[in-house]
Amino acid sequence: MIKTDEPLTQVEVRPLTELPKKKVGLMGGTFNPPHLGHLIIAKEVKEQLGLDEVWFMPDNLPPHIDKKDALEAKYRVKMVALSIKDEPDFKLEELEIKRGGVSYTYDTILELRAMYPEIEFYFIIGGDMVAYLPKWYRIDELVKLVQFVSVERKGYPKQSDYPLIWVDVLRIDLSSSLIREKLRQERSIKYLVTREVEEYIKQEGLYRDKKD
Repeated sequence: MIKTDEPLTQVEVRPLTELPKKKVGLMGGTFNPPHLGHLIIAKEVKEQLGLDEVWFMPDNLPPHIDKKDALEAKYRVKMVALSIKDEPDFKLEELEIKRGGVSYTYDTILELRAMYPEIEFYFIIGGDMVAYLPKWYRIDELVKLVQFVSVERKGYPKQSDYPLIWVDVLRIDLSSSLIREKLRQERSIKYLVTREVEEYIKQEGLYRDKKD
């Protein structure tokens, strides 16, 4: 051990509560299937808000009145994983799938905050979903737990009674229902989903006989 008569340098240790939190965006949805529009939105929001990561979070059972006829979770999870595999700042979060039952965002955010107290979460929704926020489960409590981010969408007003961050992204008229319809008609979905997802859908024969 080297001895020295020089005084040790004083290092200020900041409490954990004072350290800046990691900023993570949450992209929830059925992802039935995930498409390039999802990736573009995630990338734009991440860059514009300076997020560290975006987590893609497939739901188990969407709490909508008009429930979607979604594929089994294992297929949707696999397609999300394939979609984001080349983006190091995109992650797959399977919390809602593993929890099972109806996927209420309120329950999910409570769990995530308990699991990751060092993270500040931003929940990303489309502009078409803003009008439905009053119907969300425990929405008045939920908006106090997570910052909602709304992606502007043509034809939908940019207004809400809830605290939202509005982000204007490249607008692409693309939806999962459009892709499912093309697949049922045996039409190409090239350039609508990633190449890996396109190949996986063909390999598994997905959506050929599915009805909305």
